Amino acid sequence: MHRYKDLDIWKLSRLFCSSIYAITANFPENEKFGITNQLRRASISVPSNIAEGSSRSSNKEFARFLEIAIGSNFEIETQLLISFDLGYIDQAKLDGLLNEVAIIIKMIIKFRSTLH
Repeated sequence: MHRYKDLDIWKLSRLFCSSIYAITANFPENEKFGITNQLRRASISVPSNIAEGSSRSSNKEFARFLEIAIGSNFEIETQLLISFDLGYIDQAKLDGLLNEVAIIIKMIIKFRSTLH
């Protein structure tokens, strides 16, 4: 069992989740149950799956939860691009957020490779 609170991937994805909440707070009210909700749920999924996976009895099970976290990051990436297309975020904000997502994905992949 891993101590998820000590994992840099969990810490960074938790902070990123807070960033997503702050950014989506500025989205139009009519998106409250649309892309705002989708982005928030996907961003919560990343640190949550890392935490849940860390409690599993085998590294193979933990790796499966890390795969889910990676998938959620790809969802976030797609939803951020759509948010840009809709004019909810500007290019500079998009670039910064996409860079953070890429860093988190790389960190999860690297960590996952140590589990096998």
